[in-house]
Order: sequence, then C-alpha cells, then structure tokens
Amino acid sequence: MRDDPNNPEAQTRRERPADAGKLQAAALRYDTGQEHAPRLVARGAGLTAEKILALAAEHDIPVRQDPTLVSILGALDIGAEIPADLYGVIAEVLAWAYRTDQLAGEKHGRRAA
Repeated sequence: MRDDPNNPEAQTRRERPADAGKLQAAALRYDTGQEHAPRLVARGAGLTAEKILALAAEHDIPVRQDPTLVSILGALDIGAEIPADLYGVIAEVLAWAYRTDQLAGEKHGRRAA
C-alpha cells in the first residue's frame, strides 16, 4: 500500500507541503480606477492567516472560504497582479464580496459605497 499515490499515508513527510493542514488565507485589493487587475496584498498560513482574517473582521471585509483558490493565490508574490487565467474566478469572488458588503450595509442601516 505504501506505493499507492491515492493513499495519503504513502506520502513521506518530506513530500507534504509545510503548510498542509494549517489555516491559510489570502487577501486581494482591486481599485478599478487605479489598477489594471486585482493584486495579492497578503497571504499566509497558520498565525499569519489568523492575523489576515482578524484584520478582515476588524474592518468588516467579507471573507470567503475557498481552499483551492487560496492555495493558488499562495503561490503568487505579494503585490503581484492576478494572472489573466484567474480573472473569471476572481471576478466571481469580487462580485460576491460586493454583494455581501452591500447586504451587510443594508442590514445595519448604511449604504454601501
């Protein structure tokens, strides 16, 4: 069974990513008037991810869980524009965030900007 690639126990410790099983987070920024594409402004695992999520909560920034996407974003450099092949999925995430923010604003009696 050790050689079975579908058996996670078959992988050696060395083959597993250092962040496997840890909380991961990534943060994007997109200023439509100033930037060509969204940029990765933060990423991390473990304690760094917790800090990213705490800052998001502190500033009422919507948080979406997508382990596959955060894994892909984790491979980018901080400050990098999102690659064109991710535009579709990032557009969906941004649309979700804008809707979520707008609904939260209506719930608390404020208008979304």
